[in-house]
Amino acid sequence: MKTRIGIVGGGNISETHARAALAIPGIEIAAFCGGNEEKVGRLAREIGGVPYTDYAKFLAHQPMEMVVLGSPSGMHAEQGIAAARRGLHVLTEKPMDITVACADALIAATDKARVKLGVFFQDRFKPGLRRVKTLLDGGILGKPILADARVKWYRPPEYYIGSKWRGTPSLDGGGALMNQGIHTVDLLLWLWGDVTAVQAKMASSLHKIESEDTIVALLEFANGAFGTFIATTSVFPGYPRRVELSGSEGTFAIEQDLLVRADLHKPEPSLISNEACDQNQSAASPTVSDIRGHQAALEDFLRAIETNGRPACDGREGRRSVALVEAIYAAARSGTRVNVSV
Repeated sequence: MKTRIGIVGGGNISETHARAALAIPGIEIAAFCGGNEEKVGRLAREIGGVPYTDYAKFLAHQPMEMVVLGSPSGMHAEQGIAAARRGLHVLTEKPMDITVACADALIAATDKARVKLGVFFQDRFKPGLRRVKTLLDGGILGKPILADARVKWYRPPEYYIGSKWRGTPSLDGGGALMNQGIHTVDLLLWLWGDVTAVQAKMASSLHKIESEDTIVALLEFANGAFGTFIATTSVFPGYPRRVELSGSEGTFAIEQDLLVRADLHKPEPSLISNEACDQNQSAASPTVSDIRGHQAALEDFLRAIETNGRPACDGREGRRSVALVEAIYAAARSGTRVNVSV
């Protein structure tokens, strides 16, 4: 069965969405929509589909069964709600929006319209990370004690200067945490469980932006563990993401998308593998050259539509990271301990 999709946005991530869609049999790109007529027109010429700059006209395009949102983060809920009201399924780039209130409104609208809602958190589909998830769910680390996550990345000044929305509270929802760090926020929540309270400090240490380029947070997990989290775009030249999880039975170290070290009281040498991982140079570049993660997320969403099932990262799962990020920002602004919205 053919599925016709509409892609919202004309930037790098929308091109990624288009390439991922074209790699899947049975997918047709029906239309593109964005505020930059030149960029949207180029994508339509190169990839196919009808270009629109008017969102209402885009939503009226026929035939079309779903939309993929690659617009600025602060527009996701508004655009997703409008699409749901037209009976279109909604798959949005991370984050699903920049506030819990907007995320809840989008969830309610898609529920009411009985359409699917999904969020691109492609880490959940990477083989190495799924393997770690299975091991953790099996209790291999014992009682959770400590989590440490570091997203020490670099973006040159041009990354922000050349954009009207990056690093702005109104459309990006923040800086390094909401944009770059949120994938690792979701990974921590997925692997280690809910966070109940946070403390944090943040600053614009390098870039001249409205929001932070450096943030440090202390996390309290529902399972009793503590955690530290660093997100930055100010550390040259940028280093691979690293997550360390420690429990009563040992420690896992994850770098990039692989388990690179497993120190256990009862060693299991076979845990470390050399399987292929995401080849994107995210630590130093926003360009997505390896589309496999996005393709897997899109394939999962299409299966959910076909089977009337639940996407691996639906709206309620996507909301968890927005709630945690919102609490971290509130803690950094207030200088106090803040509870996480549930």
